[in-house]
Amino acid sequence: MKSITVQDLVERFSLEVLAGSSCLNRTITKPKGHRPGLEFVGYFDFFPTERVQVLGRKEITYLHKQTEEERNYHIGNIVKYHPPCFIVTWNQDGLKYLKKYCDQEGIPLLRTPETTAEFFPKLDAYLTKSLAPECSIHGVCVNVSGIGILLRGSSGVGKSETAHTLIRRGHRLVADDIVVLKKLSPQTLLGTHNDKNKEFLALRSIGLINVVRLYGRKAFQDETRIALDIELTKWRDNELNNELDVESKFTEYMGVKIPHIEIQLQPGRDVAGLIEAAANNWYLRQQGYSAMEEFMKRLEADFR
Repeated sequence: MKSITVQDLVERFSLEVLAGSSCLNRTITKPKGHRPGLEFVGYFDFFPTERVQVLGRKEITYLHKQTEEERNYHIGNIVKYHPPCFIVTWNQDGLKYLKKYCDQEGIPLLRTPETTAEFFPKLDAYLTKSLAPECSIHGVCVNVSGIGILLRGSSGVGKSETAHTLIRRGHRLVADDIVVLKKLSPQTLLGTHNDKNKEFLALRSIGLINVVRLYGRKAFQDETRIALDIELTKWRDNELNNELDVESKFTEYMGVKIPHIEIQLQPGRDVAGLIEAAANNWYLRQQGYSAMEEFMKRLEADFR
């Protein structure tokens, strides 16, 4: 199971540590934060104890209005579950009672000047990416006109050279050789690099190049949502699929199905152009347009 520490949160969001500074090595294993509400009135049946607890103006104002006895009761009920940490938004103060309980129980109490509406989505996005299941595959990841594409194929087939051509046409490299895939949801797969290969592209006969140094910042993108899985294969006579409507195929990564296309290579074929066409055609399908459906309607109209 992947995990990060509370210290990682402190550094990522420049959080102020109000209590529990000796316990910043506590681990966080669950994505998404939680704002305790019903828990303050004693309902704990579905309390996500392993999530980061965020206290906004609504929660802190409620606690401020309670008597000392009521406040101690409500907070005591929550801290006994030992959530990873508490984060107070809006730079709210008057938190002595929270500090006391957090120090007693060894729970970090953190604070940010950001509003709850600003901070909560950032926290969720960071936790989701940091804790997402991941795997590494051999291939190249590029972003073509805003569409994330995996290029796969046997070693030496021309994946990196094709990526280089796409970069020269104004598209972006994400990762070469080793692509890290992160599962953000049952339908969402994110492609990125492993830090070591960031911005690098290996070209046979040329060597290693840094695409940002050669072509500028527009040539590289840190991550992209994967929309297409394209496999480059050697040309096989009499096996090229020439049907007007190619049957949909999929490749599955960690349970996420990605549309799969095979492109056979042959001298003179504009492979980069075919990849651009595949990306644009995928986009049109997402908008509800199918060239095949329109073509069939035209044929049917001739027989009426």
